Amino acid sequence: MEKVKAKKHLGQHFLNDENIAQKIADSLTLKGYQTVLEIGPGMGVLTKYLLEKPISTYVIEIDTESVDYLNKHYPKLEGKIISKDFLKYNLSEVFGQESLAIIGNFPYNISSQIVFKTLELRDRIPEFSGMFQKEVAERICEKKGSKTYGILSVLTQAFYEAEYLFTVSENVFTPPPKVKSGVLRLIRKENFKLPCDEKLFFTVVKTAFNQRRKTLRNSLKTYQLSDNLKEDSIFDLRPEQLSVEQFIELTQKIAADGV
Repeated sequence: MEKVKAKKHLGQHFLNDENIAQKIADSLTLKGYQTVLEIGPGMGVLTKYLLEKPISTYVIEIDTESVDYLNKHYPKLEGKIISKDFLKYNLSEVFGQESLAIIGNFPYNISSQIVFKTLELRDRIPEFSGMFQKEVAERICEKKGSKTYGILSVLTQAFYEAEYLFTVSENVFTPPPKVKSGVLRLIRKENFKLPCDEKLFFTVVKTAFNQRRKTLRNSLKTYQLSDNLKEDSIFDLRPEQLSVEQFIELTQKIAADGV
């Protein structure tokens, strides 16, 4: 059988371990949606297990060679292959306002951007499972107090319960990457509307971590906060010392200060 050649510029590393593909597919709870969208299916090693599930499976793939392969080998995908770039694609074109899960063996070079786009679409994505570079997967699931806890950790965990599921060896890919991989699952919180200005929350988190070694009093100088607010003990802390709840509280305080 002919195979798709992995393309370096697309960050392709094809998974060739059936057990791991099955485990990733089985990580979905199938609760709160009828449709799953797989990003970057390649030759369909994960897709085949998704197609066995009682949900509607769509795939989005930028690589035309992979699209041709999927069309030829997976007749069940007829009409469900979106030949586009996920990061630039408007999901409403196919799915309207329908809720759907996201899954995939994500290209490392765009995996963080996939998470950020998922956060933008959080109203419509109740669940997300996928494979990342191990360090990135760990960072997303990390708790406060760690050096790797950062923007991705806080923003993701504000809206989703993040769980690191298992580690994957380099040896089960063609070509093998230089690093280990990690699979995680995000399940959207029941109440995922924040009790603060969400846009301000995003900018406060990003601004704080952009100078992560400084205390918040110094890293948030651009907000021109009142002297009274800057006396608050929360400003003595560095960003990695704050939990998601404390970042929400910080955002509320900044908003009340008239920003």
